[in-house]
Amino acid sequence: MTYKEVASMIAGINLPYAYDHFEEGNASPPPFICFYFEGSNDLAADDTNYQKIRPLTIELYTDNKDFSTEETVEAALNSAGLVFSRSETFIDSERMYEVVYTTEVVITVDTTDTNTEEDNNG
Repeated sequence: MTYKEVASMIAGINLPYAYDHFEEGNASPPPFICFYFEGSNDLAADDTNYQKIRPLTIELYTDNKDFSTEETVEAALNSAGLVFSRSETFIDSERMYEVVYTTEVVITVDTTDTNTEEDNNG
C-alpha cells in the first residue's frame, strides 16, 4: 500500500479522522479516528533497507460502546488485506471508549505521484 492508500482507507470509514491528533480547537465529537505510523520494521540486509514496513495504529474513539462502528473499521482493514490485532479501554477521564487496532503495512512507491524531490527543492 502507499501512504495515500492508507489515508484513503481511513477516509472510507466515513468518520472524522486526523493523523496522530486533532489540532487544539478542531477536535471532532466522537466517534472519530486518529491514526499514525509508529516507527518501522523494515526488511533490511547488507546495509540496505529493501522494503518499508510501517506499524500502523488506528484509534477509534466513541462515547458509547459501538459494535457497528468497530465492524466498519474492521471491514476496512479486512478489505485492505491487513491482519490486525485490537484492544480496548474505557478512558474514565474523557468518558469515552478507545478501541486500538494495530497492524503492519508494507509501503510501496506511489507511481502516480508527480511530485518529485526536485519539485520540492527548487
